[in-house]
Amino acid sequence: MACALVWRRVLKAFRCVLCGGVLARQGAMLPPARIRLEIMQDTHSVTAADIARTFLASIENRTAFDEPYRHFLIKDVLPASVAEELTSLPFAPPALDGVSGKRELHNDQRSYFDVDAMARFPVMRPVAEALQSREVASAIQSAFGAPIDDTYLRLEYAVDTDGFWLEPHTDLGVKKFTCLIYLPESDEQETLGTDIYRSATEHWGRSPFTRNTAMIFVPSDKTWHGFVKRKITGLRKSVILNYVTQDWRAREQLSFPDQTVRV
Repeated sequence: MACALVWRRVLKAFRCVLCGGVLARQGAMLPPARIRLEIMQDTHSVTAADIARTFLASIENRTAFDEPYRHFLIKDVLPASVAEELTSLPFAPPALDGVSGKRELHNDQRSYFDVDAMARFPVMRPVAEALQSREVASAIQSAFGAPIDDTYLRLEYAVDTDGFWLEPHTDLGVKKFTCLIYLPESDEQETLGTDIYRSATEHWGRSPFTRNTAMIFVPSDKTWHGFVKRKITGLRKSVILNYVTQDWRAREQLSFPDQTVRV
């Protein structure tokens, strides 16, 4: 309980820091329409190198937690303009039809930073290129101890709607690194973060679902996480970053199916 209390206090401070973010400052000075126009214009000039620098800075300023397992929170994961444009991508959520609990139940309706999507939405390619780069991969391996050399980059664009839930699971297996990048549509979705478990049956806490922040962990037999069923207003959007081994069979989901990540 004491560890959980400390965790909640750190999260509160973490959220306070976020209040001073770039978009908040812009919102105080510019009307929304102008903000969106300037963001779209800025994104076109953002390169993979820019995204890599931002991601590396977020890793450097990570907040670490040891309970209930080693995990991390990072903020300002991507350039603000890139996060904004990703949030506005028009991917539709899977039609749940009353069925949820595992993402793979709707595999035919999931979306990825795959070859076709990166050609359709140019903002996706520099993100993938940055996360494929040796510089970023080396930093991830060094900072988190993730064994990602000679793995493949897999980026899912997740869109969840009311009725969605995920049973507790660990990601243990072919996933060697997990980073859940949050892209809420509004501040009202802050309670839609990842649920963290001490075991398959014991709920421990919940990460804040705040724009352009992420929860990170290296999958093990202890990294239980999921999503408790609760009201989702609007769409719950996120980017799920994994590095997966060569045993991953669905190569069409990969950003660079013919090229592994090297550190």
